[in-house]
Amino acid sequence: MPTSDIVILAIESSCDETSAAIIANGKVLNNYIATQSVHEIYGGVVPELASRAHQQNIVPVVDLAMKNAGIKKEDLSAIAFTRGPGLLGALLVGASFAKSMALALGIPLIEVNHMEAHIMAHFIEDPKPSFPFLCLTVSGGHTQIVLVEDHLKMQVIGETRDDAVGEAFDKSAKILGLGYPGGPKIDKLAKDGNPTRFNFPETEMPGFDYSFSGIKTAILYFLRDEVKKDPDFVEKNLNDITASIQHALINMLLQKFRKAARKHKVKEVALAGGVSANSGLRNALTEMAAKEGWQTFIPAFEYCTDNAGMIAMAAHYKFLANEFVGQEVSALPRMKIGIK
Repeated sequence: MPTSDIVILAIESSCDETSAAIIANGKVLNNYIATQSVHEIYGGVVPELASRAHQQNIVPVVDLAMKNAGIKKEDLSAIAFTRGPGLLGALLVGASFAKSMALALGIPLIEVNHMEAHIMAHFIEDPKPSFPFLCLTVSGGHTQIVLVEDHLKMQVIGETRDDAVGEAFDKSAKILGLGYPGGPKIDKLAKDGNPTRFNFPETEMPGFDYSFSGIKTAILYFLRDEVKKDPDFVEKNLNDITASIQHALINMLLQKFRKAARKHKVKEVALAGGVSANSGLRNALTEMAAKEGWQTFIPAFEYCTDNAGMIAMAAHYKFLANEFVGQEVSALPRMKIGIK
């Protein structure tokens, strides 16, 4: 490729997905993801098993991304990796690989914040939002309302004080015996249920913050009491139960999000993170946007879950701003948005 081209290899390894992508001059050429099914039998991600799987997957995934794009090592302008937030062991695999390869090739190294990258997924394909816009970032580990002023300037104006909404979905599914990951299973069952059949208490927090620990406890106690009366309660009412749980969680998310959008007077809103793949949330946000006069942006499904394509897009803009790091950089499991 011409020497003037900006070609970046991006690596994502924050949790249980090993992913690599190539971006050239701001266009994501590919996005390969190796999933880890080993966690399903444990009902959640086991950090040590995730780290081992990353070690097994990272070389084949990177090799596949480069060969598919027709990129040679000498074509690379930089290597990007997820520094955090995430599981320490998992992050270390990606960070160590990226640092070693960048050092060997004598090219720059770019650190990327995983949560900022979820937001940058909106710039992979058209249409793209314009600044400023408000993004609701929802995943298994995070729930945040982010004011996005530029590609590299973001401010968290609201977040969960305890559990993330993705965890509330997964724990509810576990209580119902649906297995892991539970969010997609609740979403599927909820489509055939009555969302107002059962009412669950919604926690109110100051400002634009959230709390999802209380509703998880309420769901547990509700099911415990109903099963005492009728051992077959869950089986008989599964669709209505899942629909009601999903309705309550989505309502909590969007009521606070609407307040934030109104206060900051934004007319463009976005959805990001693994839970943004939830059809109920997508539909509810679309309906709210129609009433509020918002323009809504939601990434393609492959860019909602953890992937290197979004890491690559964030890295592209950091490359343009000459935001590189040295070999002393280390994984940062609790990395925050906006912290350089």
